[in-house]
Amino acid sequence: MDTILQRRYGAPEQVLLPGETTRPPPGSGEVRQHRMTRYQQLVRASALYDLIVTAPFATPWTFAHLYAALGVLGASLGTGGDLPAFTPMHALFANLMGSIVLVWSVLRIRVPRVEFGIADGVGRILFATWQAYALAHGATRLLVPFLVGEVAFGVAQLAPVALQRLARRRRLPNESLGATATKDQ
Repeated sequence: MDTILQRRYGAPEQVLLPGETTRPPPGSGEVRQHRMTRYQQLVRASALYDLIVTAPFATPWTFAHLYAALGVLGASLGTGGDLPAFTPMHALFANLMGSIVLVWSVLRIRVPRVEFGIADGVGRILFATWQAYALAHGATRLLVPFLVGEVAFGVAQLAPVALQRLARRRRLPNESLGATATKDQ
């Protein structure tokens, strides 16, 4: 089964973690080393980006420092838009988001599966949508680099899958007709 995704990024059934070994044929004495596919490396890179960017959101203390630093940065760059005063409820939602993204990041770093890349790509498009919505409604332009990161990783993780599905659809009518004719005979 030679698909665009497999040709470009490797077969999804390959071992996900570098350094893992598979069982060699009995008696061969061989140890197999597997490399991560390019797609799996992309999933891991997006997870590392998330880990770095969202770690400060995970606790009330780190978030307080991050929020103060963003305020100073926004004022010095003249990015416009306001960083509103945060109540404990606002901080709670920031901490919840930071915590769950950290867990999601660690999972994708440890096990960078194709399915996780697809789910992450969809999540990034959602994040980018809400960031664009906030920008359109007066949020600070400090969001723009985050928006660019979300869109870039979202497209990078979803485009290969979309190309593979497109290629499969183009081949499907011919293959399915052949399969149907064989079954009827």
